[in-house]
Amino acid sequence: MARFSLVVVVTLSLAISMFPDTTTAQLKTNFYGNSCPNVEQIVKKVVQEKIKQTFVTIPATLRLFFHDCFVNGCDASVMIQSTPTNKAEKDHPDNISLAGDGFDVVIKAKKALDAIPSCKNKVSCADILALATRDVVVAAKGPSYAVELGRFDGLVSTAASVNGNLPGPNNKVTELNKLFAKNKLTQEDMIALSAAHTLGFAHCGKVFNRIYNFNLTHAVDPTLNKAYAKELQLACPKTVDPRIAINMDPTTPRQFDNIYFKNLQQGKGLFTSDQVLFTDGRSKPTVNDWAKNSVAFNKAFVTAMTKLGRVGVKTRRNGNIRRDCGAFN
Repeated sequence: MARFSLVVVVTLSLAISMFPDTTTAQLKTNFYGNSCPNVEQIVKKVVQEKIKQTFVTIPATLRLFFHDCFVNGCDASVMIQSTPTNKAEKDHPDNISLAGDGFDVVIKAKKALDAIPSCKNKVSCADILALATRDVVVAAKGPSYAVELGRFDGLVSTAASVNGNLPGPNNKVTELNKLFAKNKLTQEDMIALSAAHTLGFAHCGKVFNRIYNFNLTHAVDPTLNKAYAKELQLACPKTVDPRIAINMDPTTPRQFDNIYFKNLQQGKGLFTSDQVLFTDGRSKPTVNDWAKNSVAFNKAFVTAMTKLGRVGVKTRRNGNIRRDCGAFN
């Protein structure tokens, strides 16, 4: 029996060494070194031009990348348009608020690349989104990092696949950890990626419950800084259109920095899912560490973004290179 077990173990080991995880193995920073060597410069130029037109490009692209990778992996499936016979990811309620500027920068970068004969139909929309995400982080004074490339675009995009796969504004740490663990991301990765909320905006409708009708005992969430709660009530009166936008970070909303964690220490996390990172004893030490050490936070963020970019990567076998980022082709 023991001898049989040994044979099984050896066989499995050989199988693993002979057939490694090709989805991760295919990713490398110089994937387009021969076919499209200037891909990074071309995408960066498009991103910079788009940011000059509207700052929203920065948070919109970062959020688009996250929403894409967490549903069916990093395969640009979130960009697919719905058809009469298929309701796509982007039309799920959790994705309706994705700003168009994120989609637009990827489409423009794809057009710029396809205008170059050697690059035409060679670079995936998924890789363009990954590169553009790094570039918007840098544009907001965040850390630069090498982007692994070699993703193929997904062949499936359904609204139903979004259900339960994206974190919500009222999630607690246990729920967040489970959701991130499904994508091989740790609690530290989760906290680092949550700090993307240092940029951009949310809608009043997402915070009404915290500032007006929290529970039977408290109208306002007691973990909210009282002065900040009043600011939110002024920005989001009860009768306001719930789609009105408010800054995620009340201090430096246009800069990628560790102020996000300092805000949490002061009770200024906009969502419950932000503030719980400080009120929960499991995550609080990390929040405190990164509030005083931006270098450590930036390093953790780069690690988390690299790991996020490896989620659900498609190969030639189950993906393609789309000519149109918004359609299967």
